[in-house]
Amino acid sequence: MIANKTVSNPIAKGEAIVTSDQFLSPEDHINTKTTLVIGGCRSGKSRYALDMANRISGGRKLFIATSVPTDSEMEERVRIHRKDRGKDWITAEIPVDIPQKIKEASKSSDVILVDCLTLWVSNLLFNDFTHDAVIDITDELANALKQSSCPVILVSNEVGAGIVPENRLARLFRDTAGFVNQKAAAAADNVFLMAAGIPVKIKPGS
Repeated sequence: MIANKTVSNPIAKGEAIVTSDQFLSPEDHINTKTTLVIGGCRSGKSRYALDMANRISGGRKLFIATSVPTDSEMEERVRIHRKDRGKDWITAEIPVDIPQKIKEASKSSDVILVDCLTLWVSNLLFNDFTHDAVIDITDELANALKQSSCPVILVSNEVGAGIVPENRLARLFRDTAGFVNQKAAAAADNVFLMAAGIPVKIKPGS
């Protein structure tokens, strides 16, 4: 029998099990313009991306949040993320038009962090964007990244490694998010795949 006792859950508090300081090397300090950090749920992707962004010199740091909190749990997650970022960051809640915000803000920012593309896809579909319309605005995002005057770090979820969803909407979301990730990776200079808190650099290859 397992004893009934309270166990502290560091993940619920937003704490890192493995810190990205163990894996970031000097060449990972965003010498190029765009980086995509992709991984599964609780893979450490957001913390790794934030640590990477914080290593960029300059105090003009913009966080583009795509989350639209709809319940108390989501509001608590947002609160934890804000606390983790600290006061050095300006937060812009942009659920839909990320490309335009990057175009407008890049000239007055030292770094832009977008977290995350997966929720962005969800927001687009919720706002009646078709699959093709989502791909079109993702092309606009790719163009905005190329024209950006500052480094941009994107965070996204790898959603295609599980079972095939049972309903049409879930399959549409999975497929669309997968295509968005492909386009984001193609536009990025660096791509890191996160697994269990460990980053694996997959672009450019060795």
